[in-house]
This record gives sequence, structure tokens and C-alpha cells, in this order.
Amino acid sequence: MAQLINGKEIGQQIRKEIAEKVAELKNKGVTPGLAVILVGEDPASQTYVRNKHRSCQEIGIYSEVIKLPENTTEEELLEQIQTLNERKDIHGILVQLPLPKHINEDHVIAAISPEKDVDGFSPVSVGKMMLGQDTFLPCTPFGVMKLLEYSGIEIAGKHAVVVGRSHIVGKPMGQLLLQKDATVTYTHSKTKDLPSITKQADILVAAVGRPKFITKEHVKPGAVVIDVGINRDENNKLVGDVDFEEVEPISSYITPVPGGVGPMTITMLLYNTVKSAEKTLGDK
Repeated sequence: MAQLINGKEIGQQIRKEIAEKVAELKNKGVTPGLAVILVGEDPASQTYVRNKHRSCQEIGIYSEVIKLPENTTEEELLEQIQTLNERKDIHGILVQLPLPKHINEDHVIAAISPEKDVDGFSPVSVGKMMLGQDTFLPCTPFGVMKLLEYSGIEIAGKHAVVVGRSHIVGKPMGQLLLQKDATVTYTHSKTKDLPSITKQADILVAAVGRPKFITKEHVKPGAVVIDVGINRDENNKLVGDVDFEEVEPISSYITPVPGGVGPMTITMLLYNTVKSAEKTLGDK
């Protein structure tokens, strides 16, 4: 039986630490501020943005949600970002993805000042992460690293296999594990005989976006299994990329869905926003 990695509990613990930092900053005259831009009416995006706003309020971060209509032009969105780049009371800027089809995501992400890129998506942040320099790390992979750290799981010398190669999770996940001295293998939809590779993993990270894709035939007994996926199954129930019932009995540690990696994403967004606000103290 695997030990459950409880993202809710670990997230709350980290949020407590962040709330203390917020209080310290406020005593020094700085209130950390996060601006979230939401374009259009996507229901999932609206839920995410609501959760981010509420989480900010709970720990004392100033939160501003800017809602723009679906037909907003790319130019209008870039102007909005420029205004936020220049505002001293905003330390983090986040544009909720996905954007409407007529807007180029790359242009939008590149327009956010690297000093306020609390999502860790800008080419500057990604480049610094690759070089191991101080920067904002992308929130979901960063959250996974915190789950491993707070669970006391040794990474150095372990074989970590990442299933998925998205810019948001898969690619940065492998880099962060590599920086902690894991030996990292990336796998993806074109990988041949996937189970033969995933079965070598001491730490297996599933980020493919396919419900219950990872079964017991993919997992080495005693492996640590991190499930980044959030999907709906045929009964509209929330499930991960890992078939939990099959895999849990043979793992040493496993993250549940929901309540595993999910809560950590917003937690690390709050962490990055406060880190950005702390940097401005040095500029005063």
C-alpha cells in the first residue's frame, strides 16, 4: 500500500509560511499584488481564476481580476499587459490560458515583464531555469518538487521518468528533477514500448492529459508516482492520468486526484508573487 502524498495538507503548510511573509512585507509598506487577465467565457478558466482570487484574499495578497470579452484583439490585450507591467502595486501578472484562437499565446507571454512573470512561462524565465539561475519556476512542476521535498523523498541518483513533454509541465518537470541530481528520461506519444521505459522509474511523473493512462504494467513496484493529470472520466468524475486503483497497491508513494498536485499549483503562484514583491524591497 502506497503512502498518500496529500497536496492539500502540504499546500496549506506552505500557504501558512507565505502568509507570514505577506504580513512581514505589509509591515515594510509593501502589499504583494497579483493581476489575473481572463479573456472570454471559458467555464474552466473562470473557475481557476475564482480560486486564484480567493486564495490571494485568504493570505492577504492584493488580487485584481481583469475580465476582457472574447472578441478582445491581441493589440488590446498587449496594451493591458503593458499597463500592468508599469504599475508599482502589481508584482505578478498572469494571463489565464487558453486564449481565444485569434490571439497568439507566445506574443502575450513574451509581453509580460520577466520581473512579473509569476507563471514562469516567459522565454527569459525558461532560459534562466534551464541554466539553473534564480527565476520564477513554472507553478505545477515547482509544486511537484515541493511535494517530493515535504514528503522527504530523495531525488538525487534516482531515475525519474516524465510522461509528457508540454511546455507547461513535462519539459520543465524534467529540468527541475535534473537540477536535483535525478537521471531523467522524457517519454511522450511517439515513444515506442512505453511500459518498458516507465517501469525503470524510481519516480514516475504522469502529465499526458489522458484519463487512467498509466496502469500497473507501466509501474515498477515501490516507485513514487506523481499524477499531474486532471481529466473527467465517462461518469464525469475527476480522475488523473494514473489508474489509481491499479497503481496505488504497488507504489511506495502516490498523489491522489483530486487533492494531490492540483492544490500546489496555486500555492506556488502565491509563492512566486510574494517572491516578486520581496525583490522590489531591494529596489527601494
